[in-house]
Amino acid sequence: MRRGLALTMRVLAVGWLFVFVYFVAVPAQEVAPKDLEEQAQRFTRTAALIPMRDGVKLFATIYAPKEQKAALPFIMIRTPYGIESRGPKALKDYLKDLADEGYIFVFQDIRGRHQSEGQFAMMRPPRDPKDAKAIDEGTDTHDTIDWLLKQVPNHNGRVGMLGISYPGWLTVMALLDPHPALKAASPQAPPADMFLGDDFHHNGAFRLSYGFEYVALMETDKSNTHFKFDRHDTFEWYLKLGALANVNAKHFKGKMPTWNDFVAHPNYDDFWRKQASATFLKRTTVPTLHVAGWFDQEDFYGPLKSYALLEANDQDKHNFLVVGPWNHGGWQTGPGDRLGKITFDSDTGKHFRARIQAPFFARYLKDKGDKPAEALLFQTGNNKWVSHERWPPKTAVTRKLYFHPNGKLAFEAPPESKSAFDEYVSDPARPVPYRPRPVTPTYPGQEWQVWMVEDQRFTQHRPDVLTYETEPLTEDVSVAGSLTAHLFAATSGTDCDWVVRLIDVHPEQVEKNPGMGGFQLLISGEPIRARFRKSFEKPEPVVPGEVQEYTIDLHWSHHCFRKGHKIMVQVQSTWFPLIDRNPQKFVPNIFEAKDADFQSARQQVYRSPRYPSAIGMQVTDK
Repeated sequence: MRRGLALTMRVLAVGWLFVFVYFVAVPAQEVAPKDLEEQAQRFTRTAALIPMRDGVKLFATIYAPKEQKAALPFIMIRTPYGIESRGPKALKDYLKDLADEGYIFVFQDIRGRHQSEGQFAMMRPPRDPKDAKAIDEGTDTHDTIDWLLKQVPNHNGRVGMLGISYPGWLTVMALLDPHPALKAASPQAPPADMFLGDDFHHNGAFRLSYGFEYVALMETDKSNTHFKFDRHDTFEWYLKLGALANVNAKHFKGKMPTWNDFVAHPNYDDFWRKQASATFLKRTTVPTLHVAGWFDQEDFYGPLKSYALLEANDQDKHNFLVVGPWNHGGWQTGPGDRLGKITFDSDTGKHFRARIQAPFFARYLKDKGDKPAEALLFQTGNNKWVSHERWPPKTAVTRKLYFHPNGKLAFEAPPESKSAFDEYVSDPARPVPYRPRPVTPTYPGQEWQVWMVEDQRFTQHRPDVLTYETEPLTEDVSVAGSLTAHLFAATSGTDCDWVVRLIDVHPEQVEKNPGMGGFQLLISGEPIRARFRKSFEKPEPVVPGEVQEYTIDLHWSHHCFRKGHKIMVQVQSTWFPLIDRNPQKFVPNIFEAKDADFQSARQQVYRSPRYPSAIGMQVTDK
């Protein structure tokens, strides 16, 4: 009681008129002392348990500038990852330009995580609006904003919300039925569809290492708990694990709700659709800045899909897009002048935080400055920001790069030849690694952050990887829009995976950076599961030896393949342990497959006038 009284007196002393019953003295998690000291000098920090409509209380920290003179807007971040260790650090990098501008910052643990009450549910779907007692992340956001407006003095009645990854998805949820005070939102790298393009699956293929390790991180307990591998190279650990059925049998024991959901929903059913943004994200009245990174290893699909969904009904012209040369959340800290060995010739991260993010919130929360550009995208290869009136741009046209004999790739259709296909043997016991071994854990490993910009030469001469490449380009080829693989292929099995990767091959001699000679940069890579070639909802076995067309969504790009570079395409059937191994024999549910179900298969990729495998690219002259 003495601690509560002291806290109340301290709050009143700085002019905060809160109700005592909602405040708690909560021990902070481990935070860098320097971060705490810096923020203590600038802000008054108050901890609160904020009641939701169903009585559950959510933990929040509120940072008000000590030298606040005018009424300020709120900036809010909601997260499942723990606010005590993140808030102080965010205020010195990710949110520094906003802090310098002047806002009241609010950080909140969502239900069932860290210091908040209630039951955590992974990607809790939107509530049924007909159920007056139902709750979801949108109602929790609404109730939090309502409480802030009533209990925190000296604000201007406006709230901005942002967040990266899961917090970005929470920002999207706040837009479905927004509180009237929510005047600006920036969902950054939010997932939009966990079966088609984000975190857990891509085109129906399960993302093994991420899915397994993320479930362990989030559902072992209320904090962030990393799975303890018994060897340094997780490639070897996952291979030894065997079939996915061994996960519950040997490790999770049926105690991880999300893993159990994977097992119960191997196809694109209502469980996945009710989470997908396309189901509910139709329009918003809130100005929205979508943010993505071209080398996002987790949620690249989500932000561009969310932008496209809202753009279809954007009569008020307040739907905006920014895509930079970043990995997942790479814009939140540091200069952003490079990623791995790839340099960008400018401080793209600093530019975003100071010249894009901060002005966006100032425009809609303080009536300062101009509207942002409709679509501002960094063109990799040329290393420059390009503004578009829409995305993809109206001027984009589709060109096709066709597979040819002898590993050639060209814009001309393939000729007749004695051999109409190339082939390889895919052996699940010897899968193709997705990055050079050893493959360290996804979290807290550092390699996971940069694997998309690692040199791809480690796979080029494997016998189970087909490689096609152009001659050195005689002029620039600027991609600006969608990428789609049209693969004509056959397998000796009744199921398999096809993985297609688009690569920029640097010249052998790079004068400004000799170490980059011949470097192979991944521009896009996606799998598809053969069972889903006709429908993600109703999988079908493949007829052995029958040629099928597989359309693989490679998503979007804004990349310039420079004159003198070569364009490469690689095709393979394993990408491990990024993607789980397909048994290559049709089974009703791969999550329940047995070790004995796995078999080798002979794969054939066709390149003839009748079966012209190709990559479709939207290109422009800009």
